[in-house]
Amino acid sequence: MKYPKDFGYMSIIETITDVNNSFLSRRELTCNLAGLGGKLKTHEAVDMITKEFKLDGKVVISMRLKTSVGRSNVTGTFFIYDDEALAKKHINPTIFTRLERANKKLAEAETAAQEASAEEKPADDKEVKADDKEVKADDKEKEKSE
Repeated sequence: MKYPKDFGYMSIIETITDVNNSFLSRRELTCNLAGLGGKLKTHEAVDMITKEFKLDGKVVISMRLKTSVGRSNVTGTFFIYDDEALAKKHINPTIFTRLERANKKLAEAETAAQEASAEEKPADDKEVKADDKEVKADDKEKEKSE
């Protein structure tokens, strides 16, 4: 699957509206994300939209994720800005504080995962060295018996 989190099956992004709002200098995108009801988080939705529509280098903000009753569809409204300063001017500041908090938690989780993997690697090296010593001892015993 081409998204960072594997949801077990292919999700389909269906574009409902794609409006270029020249008055507010932003692109307003509304999409149906089929099969992701109850499984999708806002930062994952932003990543999916960024990769699907090739919006690297632009500010993508998830304004609304609405699930459909009785279906596994999610309807998302996203605002896409070219400039972050303009986005902060137009959008409520509490949304940006939530985004910053979420990004901070993700960064902490990544560093913790990297530290955990770094701690496991030296332990593996010690086991390899111990195995090498045992192999060398076995070789010496074979030489003595011959």
